[in-house]
Amino acid sequence: MTASPLPQRRLIGKWDEHPLGVGCWPVGGPASNLNLAMGWAPVEENAAVDGLLKAHAMGATVFDTADVYGLGHSQRLLRKMLAQVPRDSVRITSKIGYFRGTGPNAYTPLNVHHQVQQSLENLGTDYLDVLSLHNTDFGPRDDYLEDALETLRALRRIGTVKAIGMRGPHRLATDRYTLDQADRENKRDRFVYLFDRVKPEVVFTRYSPLTPDVMLGEEDEDILSFAARRGVATVIYKPLVQGLLTGKYDPDAPPVFGAGDIRSRKSWFTQPALAVIHRGLQPLRERFGPSAQDLASVALRYCLQRCPDSIVLTGFTSPDQIEANYAAVNEPLTPQDSAFARETYEALRTELDGLGEFVLDETSAKVDL
Repeated sequence: MTASPLPQRRLIGKWDEHPLGVGCWPVGGPASNLNLAMGWAPVEENAAVDGLLKAHAMGATVFDTADVYGLGHSQRLLRKMLAQVPRDSVRITSKIGYFRGTGPNAYTPLNVHHQVQQSLENLGTDYLDVLSLHNTDFGPRDDYLEDALETLRALRRIGTVKAIGMRGPHRLATDRYTLDQADRENKRDRFVYLFDRVKPEVVFTRYSPLTPDVMLGEEDEDILSFAARRGVATVIYKPLVQGLLTGKYDPDAPPVFGAGDIRSRKSWFTQPALAVIHRGLQPLRERFGPSAQDLASVALRYCLQRCPDSIVLTGFTSPDQIEANYAAVNEPLTPQDSAFARETYEALRTELDGLGEFVLDETSAKVDL
């Protein structure tokens, strides 16, 4: 494993993780759950495993997956990597909550036990470093919340789970399609309420150069400060907005996604938004380079510097992407380059906000990055 010149960051325990983690959602491939596309395009399995091994060789320590990523396929690919590296050289984070099987709720004690055991079998390991709550649907009146928390704490006591995590403020995927905006719960208040109940050791939250600050609580502080003040580690995901900030999508030939690909639900992958993104990224091309990898490097370095205590997860579909990403982030942006990037991203975000909804066919939800 190659040592990283970047300062290490904390997940659980000490500050000993590579700041760039590996998001294993894309390699899970296509999947549908809760009548929604929740996966990615097909990925060649050998390339996926080679990418995971390449990341480990370049210093990656945090690998993030979930039971619903490819409905177990992502975890089974990670198993192939784990069979070839020391288990204690990596931290595996996984999630439950979006796959409920045949039960009334994903968080019944029986389903929590089943999904954890299935995840362990898929991964070929006997423990998870972090098990995170993937959503906040604990049934009517949170009927399953206390039992779910007791089950998770019992798993932690026996060492099956080393730490418990939860997602930052977010909208339930199904609520976007089934509830009008007036009927949706305030996601920020909901997060603060559950944070006090769950008492997580890790918070996973979306963040990219286009993400506006999410202010929380009576102190009106952003989520990263909110977590830090409480001694909770943070992991950020979607720093490239599912590849959009790489500029790789051609607005003159918008992509057509197959069944089970979550990008088919997003309006920003259609021609009007892609044209705005292509134009908005042009100043970065002129300053940093024209390739998709040049733009990915800028966005990843920007996030690493804007979130100096957080682990930044980035997905991949090929070993080449892994190699380029890990090589590129070793050189930080200068203060001048960082300021230029921030100004460019803010101008792009303003234009995209004017286009309306991020999720296709949503009734009236506000754009949620």
